[in-house]
Amino acid sequence: MRTDDWDEVAALIFHSTNAWYQANGKPPIFQGETSAARLFCEVYEALDPGCCVVAVCEASGQITGSCFYHPRPTHMSLGIMNVHPQHFGQGIARKLLTIIIDQAEAQQKPVRLVSSAINLDSFSLYNRAGFVPRAMFQDMILQVPEEGIQRGTKPEGIGRVRTATLDDLEAIVALEADLHKISRPDDHRFFLENQQGIWHVAVIEATDGTGIDGFLASVCHPGSNMLGPGVMRTEEDAAALVYFELNQHRGRMPVWLVPVQASRLVQYCYGWGAKNCELHVSQVRGEWTPTSGIIMPTFMPETG
Repeated sequence: MRTDDWDEVAALIFHSTNAWYQANGKPPIFQGETSAARLFCEVYEALDPGCCVVAVCEASGQITGSCFYHPRPTHMSLGIMNVHPQHFGQGIARKLLTIIIDQAEAQQKPVRLVSSAINLDSFSLYNRAGFVPRAMFQDMILQVPEEGIQRGTKPEGIGRVRTATLDDLEAIVALEADLHKISRPDDHRFFLENQQGIWHVAVIEATDGTGIDGFLASVCHPGSNMLGPGVMRTEEDAAALVYFELNQHRGRMPVWLVPVQASRLVQYCYGWGAKNCELHVSQVRGEWTPTSGIIMPTFMPETG
């Protein structure tokens, strides 16, 4: 992808994503102007310059597919992939995926992704390519009142939650390595520095006063209003961080991914008024180490 492709790739992401959801009886994900989806180009290029491949129709010159990818010290992450609705079923996604897999194999790294569990076409694409499902998440959504969350139970650990600073970077990276078994320090620095003015990060301090027991980032932008990524030691830590970050999104409707086995956390979210909107599955091709604690992935950026 070149810089002068950004508008066309943004329109591709916008229309391709909406077309699939609407074809399956669901409301469109993106609203307003297609320029909102430029966020993917802007953020992903800032994090990983040159890490997007596109498919171009030889006859028309139109971009028919795009796929972002994210090389990290411990893995390769597959980002958002889209194919133009007029070119569905032509094998474009498979060809784009093969390019990323070949790069990962050359670097001897596993490939990680989070895909829709209800989109069986994409699930099958990845499954046939050797990806193995490792975790399931329920997507939860909430219209946060202007006055903040008023319903449900306030987590006991909320008093230990605060806005993170760059001084927390080392602890965040160490916690993710310990629980999630991956490393992406540049991502966390990117969130904490917040040069785009769209990120917020919170941490929950350890009960013994040393270090942290969890962190949670969030993004607020017309193209993505979402909590994550986040890693926490316990469901109570996760509930406190989600509660805190939701209150940073007053008047908005963010979405977040909760591990389906985290029943206590799920019940907290229901109590605040959250609803389920989709299911996603984490898949890994290659080496995988079981995680511990609570892992909350995100699609902005999709680097874990």
